[in-house]
Amino acid sequence: MAKSLRSKWKRKMRAEKRKKNAPKELARLKQALSLDKKGEADMSDLQDIATVVPADKITKQTDVEMAEQEEEDGGKMDMDKKRNKKTLLDENGQYPTWMNQRQAKKMKAKRVTKKTGKVKKKKGIAW
Repeated sequence: MAKSLRSKWKRKMRAEKRKKNAPKELARLKQALSLDKKGEADMSDLQDIATVVPADKITKQTDVEMAEQEEEDGGKMDMDKKRNKKTLLDENGQYPTWMNQRQAKKMKAKRVTKKTGKVKKKKGIAW
């Protein structure tokens, strides 16, 4: 796919744009990462690129959140223990969230045919 003339042209022009903007981008990155005499980066230019948060604040915050979460959960993972492995139904008869509607419909059809022995006809055009 993506072999049309239009997409080739777009790809070519994006490459040209990258070439044109590369020196400016590199200079801006170097300036952002250059250190001042104090040993800290110039944050005024960085603020328009990204939000700047000190590293020690982030590490403290994540450590506290992890500790609280472990205390709540008791250090165990949340697992769906009441799920039938064969049918993938839970105790309420619900399929897992990752399963799409087509898969659920297929599983239900299998279950019903096993239970009743009758095959339900599908709607639509028969070719």
